[in-house]
Amino acid sequence: MTQELTPGYVYHGTLVSSEDVNTLIMEVSNSQSYYFLRYSHAVSGICQQLPSERGEIEGQVFNFLCEMRWKKHKSGYEVLVLSKQEFKLEGFEKLAGNWEICDINAFWHNPEETRFPKGFVFKGENDKPINPKEIKIKQRYFQDADTATIHFIALTVKSND
Repeated sequence: MTQELTPGYVYHGTLVSSEDVNTLIMEVSNSQSYYFLRYSHAVSGICQQLPSERGEIEGQVFNFLCEMRWKKHKSGYEVLVLSKQEFKLEGFEKLAGNWEICDINAFWHNPEETRFPKGFVFKGENDKPINPKEIKIKQRYFQDADTATIHFIALTVKSND
């Protein structure tokens, strides 16, 4: 990678309650956040609003600052936070390593592609369709500076700065 590398932070929590997951989602979300939820039978697509009726088995929220992923298990949730900012998250372990990050432009697949038999949707406020080209999507690579190994790739969006 020829991009400039900056410090990154990786946090992991296990057996997190659904209430705590909801609180964390609200803590890391902002007006420029996007959500992607996975159900046993479908995916939500990329949404600007978190649906009021949920029940996903896993999901993620991402914005310029971080991506948070959660996955349901029998006794709680497993949560991963990939961030460019340090957080104080009670009950979370900061993953050891000398993390460096770099953002690279990314592109959406064609939503009409057959890999999504029911289509792939992009929903804005009040579930109104949005043009995926309006989302300035990027990928954030989390690399161990000591080994130069990329361990995580998170979704992010270009800052409005």
